[in-house]
Amino acid sequence: MKAVTKLKSGYDEMELIEIDEPSAYDDKVKIKVAYTGICGSDIHTFKGEYNSKNTPVVLGHEFSGVVVEVGKDVTRVKVGDRVTSETTFTTCGECIYCQEKDYNLCPNRTGLGTQVNGSMAEYVIAREESIHVLNEKVSLEAAALTEPLACCVHAALEKTMIAENDTVLVFGPGPIGLLLSQVVKAQGAFVILAGITKDRKRLDLAKELGIDVVVDLLKEDLNEMVYQYTDGYGADKVFDCSGAVPAVNQGLALTKKKGTFVQVGLFAKKANEIDQESIIQREINYIGCRSQKPSSWDIALKLLEDGKIDTDKMITKIVSLAEWRTGFEKVMAGDEIKVLIES
Repeated sequence: MKAVTKLKSGYDEMELIEIDEPSAYDDKVKIKVAYTGICGSDIHTFKGEYNSKNTPVVLGHEFSGVVVEVGKDVTRVKVGDRVTSETTFTTCGECIYCQEKDYNLCPNRTGLGTQVNGSMAEYVIAREESIHVLNEKVSLEAAALTEPLACCVHAALEKTMIAENDTVLVFGPGPIGLLLSQVVKAQGAFVILAGITKDRKRLDLAKELGIDVVVDLLKEDLNEMVYQYTDGYGADKVFDCSGAVPAVNQGLALTKKKGTFVQVGLFAKKANEIDQESIIQREINYIGCRSQKPSSWDIALKLLEDGKIDTDKMITKIVSLAEWRTGFEKVMAGDEIKVLIES
């Protein structure tokens, strides 16, 4: 079968190659891939910014498809089911994190598209425990966004809680920021989304998606805007989806005293100059957030079923497997919101 493969570490080093078609076994399920989303981490892998230890490996972990074969130990999933799958492929099953199904924190976890072959291929193998059978209301295109949506659910609804009367500030109108803003908005909160001038298309889309206020940081005064909508107190909750240190520090100063700041975006460096004075003096709860876990997926799929998340407007380009490089180039150029690869 054809598969988009990272052949070795370094910039690019990726090709669409022929590899053996996998078979289902034990508790594993074989899925004919329908769509795969190109994620920011895929771009980092393309650029050689991640240490790719398990090359060659097929990329792709945001996907949907149809079951074509099941292993002998599979009991819940059947051939013909429309599905998506969590990224977890194996865990140790023994650590305290596995016992609580916090698989995202298992030190021995392996994931699809990183340590084992992923979904940028004609077929992918997933473990039954990770698979979610789709409700008929959820399209295969929408289901391909379940993984990033689950990351946003984990950040907004599991690492903290959103109340109807909350004013929430989100930094970064990329796919994660747009999805997270919708998750928060679905809880009835008031949402302010901040970006920069080159994000104009995404900020305009945010307004179409029902986000209350969008702010161009290079042309408008975010401080004035936030204080206007919070009676001068600051935002109840702040989510950084940008990984940009200046945005984080501005956000910390705009977090309400005793408020919550959730770090969703990844930083380019391990250590950064963060405004710790604001964290201390404002008694801010600064929360780290890593990926997603099984419960995040259940909530994410329910939001999709209930029509709370508009994925149609976010998916702005679909390319074929053969056109995977065009898809990557479009994402890197910032020309599209969300790009899917159709297998």
